[in-house]
Amino acid sequence: MAKINGEQALGVEQVCKVLVRRGLMLKGQAKEVLSRQADLRKRLEKVRSMKRPSHFSSLKWAEPSITGIDIISSLNLERCDNPDKTLDEETIFQALAADWGIPYKKIDPLKLDLNLVTNIIPHTFALKHLVVPVGISEGCLTVATPNPFNVEVLEDIARVSQYKVKSVVSSKSDVLRIIDEFYGFKRSIAAAEHQFSTSSVDLGNLEQYVRLKSPEELPSNDQHIVNAVNHLFSYAFDQRASDVHIEPKRDASIVRMRIDGVLHTVYKLPKTVHSAIVSRIKNLSRLDMAEKRRPQDGRIKTSRGDTEAEIRVSTVPVAFGEKVVMRIMDPEILFQDLDQLGFTKEDLERYQRFIHMPHGIVLVCGPTGSGKSTTLYSTLRHLSSPEVNITTIEDPIEMVYEEFNQIAVQPAVGITFGTILRNILRQDPDIIMVGEMRDRETAENAIQAALTGHLVLSTLHTNDAASSVTRLLDLGVPAFLIQATLVGVVAQRLARTICPHCKEPVEMDVDTLARLGIRAETQKPVTLYRGRGCVRCRGTGYHGRTGIFEVLSYSEQLKKLTTPQARPQDLKAQAIKEGMVTLHENAVKKLLEGKTTYEEVLRVTWDDSGS
Repeated sequence: MAKINGEQALGVEQVCKVLVRRGLMLKGQAKEVLSRQADLRKRLEKVRSMKRPSHFSSLKWAEPSITGIDIISSLNLERCDNPDKTLDEETIFQALAADWGIPYKKIDPLKLDLNLVTNIIPHTFALKHLVVPVGISEGCLTVATPNPFNVEVLEDIARVSQYKVKSVVSSKSDVLRIIDEFYGFKRSIAAAEHQFSTSSVDLGNLEQYVRLKSPEELPSNDQHIVNAVNHLFSYAFDQRASDVHIEPKRDASIVRMRIDGVLHTVYKLPKTVHSAIVSRIKNLSRLDMAEKRRPQDGRIKTSRGDTEAEIRVSTVPVAFGEKVVMRIMDPEILFQDLDQLGFTKEDLERYQRFIHMPHGIVLVCGPTGSGKSTTLYSTLRHLSSPEVNITTIEDPIEMVYEEFNQIAVQPAVGITFGTILRNILRQDPDIIMVGEMRDRETAENAIQAALTGHLVLSTLHTNDAASSVTRLLDLGVPAFLIQATLVGVVAQRLARTICPHCKEPVEMDVDTLARLGIRAETQKPVTLYRGRGCVRCRGTGYHGRTGIFEVLSYSEQLKKLTTPQARPQDLKAQAIKEGMVTLHENAVKKLLEGKTTYEEVLRVTWDDSGS
């Protein structure tokens, strides 16, 4: 590779030339950018001065200068090779890396070694020169940087680390985020470990070592622990995690995050800081910090960008200490437009009819983690208006929303689903949401509410829509009351969607599909899609999830079949005859539309594959 000056290589003129040469920018666009670059630079400098990132609060001298990439990416120009996409920072760096003949690397934080990143290069050096160690292989250290032409810096790293050094190109935003996240977290954990390393001996719940603590020991309020927990929260938001597990082991504490339904190990922390981190989380969620023997539940309200998010906290004693699980209730996921949930057009029309009935019961069914809460909250927000009184009974309240009147179940003081239902009828509700019909008392009170002119929404844990009718019969609800009140049932699952960044076609013959329980309308090989696996999806091939639904309209014929001897298969057969599309069939539609894979279809609808 010819010697290139880094400042020139990242300048507006040189970057525009590369983008035009690579077919990403038109010559006219390049001329416009070049003519406006001075004004654009001033505008970016003004924005930066108004809102300095946290990375530079005490290191302003190390603040990276504005480059041509920053200027071009700030314009959100259309890519001339694909007008649906914009010339963002990552696209520009990928084009430059290809032009320079240097590999481009999208940094995956979940695959980085915390100690490798933070021990080889000091924080100030990494921030000043924008370099991050990302791996060691066969005696060679790989360093990610947006400026691979700073040869002196690479030589300094080689001299200090005693490794051969090779560079890969990464976007400046990725490098800054890793520096902020890893060095900040590492510094907090290291300081906390040093502080608490001699303060106690923690052998967990099976073995107990007693030492009297001094009044000065307040681990949950220690600034290092506060910073570490804040990093955990921001990292979980950044990675789209739905749950964070903090698990004590004999010699360490493991942090895992559930992303798109799959757990990933993120950190391995020193055992000495585990109890301090748990105490901090308990303090934030208003739990009893002294109680370590009994499970506890709490909640934390925090901000995620411009929106508020709630975190449900659950602690439970395990062999080596207290395990904490934090469920992140993201309003962007819980409150969606109904047409974004994954319903087909016909099923959505059917469901809309259910929820606009003046009275009756609408049930949403599915196992834990199938998206029932999202469906119910999205439905309630859709129905919410100043003219309607919506009251919910939940265990616990998953997301506080001021337009609903939300009541938390508290069995200790006699507030159960069944007892509170009787009382809220005096509160003049129009729509009632009952978190779960788990017993006969709740079911009977919900039915009484529906009989007296209220629309009741609730959930049941059944595998499909037809089974919900027999489940109500099993709870002891008389058949005539079900016939009088039930409007419709929705069963659902969540299927992972194919990552759009590495989506590729794959052909599958109809015989193979048939063996998998998937019926095709043609005898020719069918073109399906899968995710090849990339950094953005962490090699899984999936990014995000969508709902798979089965919508049963409770018709007159189904009412006739609802007897104490009713069988789910008979009800299901009649519903299919009347036009119900099963979970499996709707999953296959998603498969043929290229939204998910056949592995996901089998995983989420295996019990329905014979339909």
